[in-house]
Amino acid sequence: MDKIIKKIDNIKIELKKDYDFEWLREYGEVFCAFDQQDSGNICFGIKDGNKKLFIKYAGAPTVDYDGKYEDAIDRMKKSVSIYEDIQHPNLVKLIEHYEKTKGYVSIYEWAEGESLHAHWDFYKYPKYIHPSSPNYKFNLLDLKYKLDSLEKIYDFHKLIAKRKYVAVDFYDGSLMYDFKTNNITICDIDFYKKTPLINTMGRMWGSSRFMSPEEFQKGAIIDEITNVYTMGAVAFELLGSNSNRNIEHWSASQKLFNVAKKAVNNDRNQRYKSISEFYDEWIKAQ
Repeated sequence: MDKIIKKIDNIKIELKKDYDFEWLREYGEVFCAFDQQDSGNICFGIKDGNKKLFIKYAGAPTVDYDGKYEDAIDRMKKSVSIYEDIQHPNLVKLIEHYEKTKGYVSIYEWAEGESLHAHWDFYKYPKYIHPSSPNYKFNLLDLKYKLDSLEKIYDFHKLIAKRKYVAVDFYDGSLMYDFKTNNITICDIDFYKKTPLINTMGRMWGSSRFMSPEEFQKGAIIDEITNVYTMGAVAFELLGSNSNRNIEHWSASQKLFNVAKKAVNNDRNQRYKSISEFYDEWIKAQ
């Protein structure tokens, strides 16, 4: 595949072909970039003095996106209404959004932290075993910090359900953890949808580690019970092993294990019926 290396300030990015990002200079200096996304977006960290912003752009020829640019732009346009509709202390805050250079830009407050699925560093830092990996460092945290992170994730998704949304494409790449403040930030809900939702794709967007069986079944209902499965998968990711969901890899109590295990039952009729029910049982088990 043909690609070019483009330099913006002191940061290098890869693109399929050249693209104009001069407009970024009005916000300050680029100090980091995330150019290896398969969503069709490219993202930048911008600083102007002590002020930092996170800028997400759809429409550029990114190297890992094989779809149509128009689809990426359309998804971003639709996604901004979700950030405007949902106010939660652990969700990144949208500042503004608009059309720019044949694409679309959305600008967020900067959130400190490290991605819990930093795939762009996997060639340097194997995800679960390298001391420099955020996942390795997270695994070493005291249990209270892990449980606090999960409660914030569950509280957010309880709100999402109340506002009649379902989480689509939520996984550990949607999470950033600040090891200095022990705070977790949800940074990507672009694919969340209003209910009712039917699976029209077959395999939907997302990481298979967090996806319920119905997210692979065309015509299946995608709802709160679907998201109960995702919340259980998050528990196994942060407290145990999401590939081997057994008690031997689990770092919390047997009671919490039982709650998570019920949540990830392949039979949706055997799961909790709502995020609220799941969350209530999770709190009781602690």
